[in-house]
Amino acid sequence: MRYLEFEKPLREIESKIEQLEVYASSRDIDLSDEIKPLKEKLNGLLEEIFSHLTPWQRVQLARHPDRPYCLDILQIIGEDFIELHGDRAFRDDEAIVAGFCTIGGRSVAVVGHQKGRDTEENIRRNFGMAHPEGFRKARRIMDTANRLRLPVVTFIDSPGAFPGIGAEERGQHLVIAENLEAMSQYTVPIVCVVTGEGGSGGALAIGVGNRVLMLENAYYAVCTPEACAAIILRDRTKASSIAGTMKIVSSELKRLELIDEVIPEPLGGAHRNPVQTAQAIKDAVLRHLAELDHLDAKGLVEDRYQRFRRMGVFYEAQTPGIAPVN
Repeated sequence: MRYLEFEKPLREIESKIEQLEVYASSRDIDLSDEIKPLKEKLNGLLEEIFSHLTPWQRVQLARHPDRPYCLDILQIIGEDFIELHGDRAFRDDEAIVAGFCTIGGRSVAVVGHQKGRDTEENIRRNFGMAHPEGFRKARRIMDTANRLRLPVVTFIDSPGAFPGIGAEERGQHLVIAENLEAMSQYTVPIVCVVTGEGGSGGALAIGVGNRVLMLENAYYAVCTPEACAAIILRDRTKASSIAGTMKIVSSELKRLELIDEVIPEPLGGAHRNPVQTAQAIKDAVLRHLAELDHLDAKGLVEDRYQRFRRMGVFYEAQTPGIAPVN
C-alpha cells in the first residue's frame, strides 16, 4: 500500500501487524494476543487522523494512487459489462470508458473517467483527462441509452478536460457544450457519482444528472486547488491553503445543495476497502434510480432542469430604509 504524507504514522503499525501475521502463518502458531492490541492501536490512529481531515487532505485522498477507479468499481458491481470504443469520428479515447452492464438487476449505460495505475497506463489514458473524442464517445453511448430507454450512470474522476492544442483544435469547448445540451434533454434517468476528482468542464461533460452523488473524500470544483492558487495568489504552492476557501469537498457541497448525497467511505478512505466502497455506491445509485422511476420522460427532463436552476439562488437582506427593487 502507498501512503500519503499524513497517513505515514499508520505505516509502522501496519508493517508490524503484517510481519506478525506472516510469521504466525509460516510457523503455524497463534500470535493473536500480540496482534490484537496493535490492531486496536491502528483503529484508534485511523479514527484520530481521518476524523479531522482538512479540505486539502481530502483532495489528496481523492487523488490517492490506490483509489478505486471506474473499471475497478464496475468489476465489483457491474455484471456483464460490455465496453464500447470510439467516437465514430476520430479515434478511441481511453480516458473515458463507456458501455452497458447490469447493476443490481437493472440494465444501465455506464460512462466514466479512467486513470492509470502506472506511468505507462496513465500516459495511455492521459491521466483521466479526456480529449474531444472521449466526450463524443460518452455522448454516443448516452444517445444509445436514451433510444433504448436505459438509465445512465456516470462515474466522474478527472482533474479536467485535456487543454492541449490538438484538443482545442478539435473543438474541446464545443464538444463539452454539446454534451451539456444533450444530457439536459435525455428522457431517461441519469445518476452521476463523483468518485475522485471532479474537475471543471471535464467533470460537467458527463455530470448533468437528475441526481449527483459524491464519495466522502472526493472533490468537485471549477478548477484544481493548484490552478486556483496560481490564478488568485500567483503561487501554485499555496494550493493547500486555498482548498478550504474553495468549498469543494463533499460536506460543503451538500450544505450548499450542489450535490444530493454524500456516500460514506470506509475508515481510512476508499482505497482501504474498494469492495465496501463499490457496494455503497451501488446501493446509493439503485436507491436514487428507484426514486426516479415514477417520473415520465417529460418529468425527468423537468426534474433535471430544476435541479440545476436551483443552484446559485440566494436572498439579499434588505437594508433598513431602502425599498427593495422589483
